[in-house]
Amino acid sequence: MGLRPAKCYKTHEKPAFSRIAITVPRKNYIGAAPAMRIRQFNMGNPRKKFSHIADLLIMEQIQIRDNALESMRTTVNRFFFKHIGKDAYFLKIRTYPHQILRENKQATGAGADRIQKGMSHPYGRPIGRASRIHAGQTIMSALVDEDKIALAQQGLKKASSKLGCKVKVRVGTDVESIGTKPKKVREIEEKKTDEKKEGKEDGKKSKKEEGKETDEKTAETKGKEEKASGKKSSEKKK
Repeated sequence: MGLRPAKCYKTHEKPAFSRIAITVPRKNYIGAAPAMRIRQFNMGNPRKKFSHIADLLIMEQIQIRDNALESMRTTVNRFFFKHIGKDAYFLKIRTYPHQILRENKQATGAGADRIQKGMSHPYGRPIGRASRIHAGQTIMSALVDEDKIALAQQGLKKASSKLGCKVKVRVGTDVESIGTKPKKVREIEEKKTDEKKEGKEDGKKSKKEEGKETDEKTAETKGKEEKASGKKSSEKKK
């Protein structure tokens, strides 16, 4: 069966269906969840420190399927890679397709002699994933430098053709609002911070050791001077 139009799943009419409990099977409402079609959530150069952030906002309440999010990701990332450069931006998807879509499949094929109506309120079986978006929610963010803001806005606006809803691009300087970085980058930064701390501790230890050595030297010199002064006084008395 082919992929149905997005208008069949874009509303929030049905209740949320996202309870996947792997560690506690008795609380699991979904037997087999479909595979997610989004290949990656982080793109570009996450190590560089950028000055500006551009957010893609959805201006209406809608449900977006994971294949639409993947299409949006490839379109925007291709534009950024071509016009901005692979090391001059960092792009991140800010939403996750938790919602499991259900559908009651019906018979298809040639022949107009029969029509299948199905049940009145079928429960359905899982067929895909979607992300429930509320008005004003950020679904994608891009980190760029100040001279690349116009290109970032142009690239993010291209996502509207893949989502089928009203979008808005907001530019700011709150770079930390993009959230966490990829796991590998966090591990590298943690290693660097640990090395810096170790270097500072070694420096402090060496300074303490140098201080101890100087104190010992001063104590030795004082002892020698006292001994010499004692000998001179004894000689004078004789």
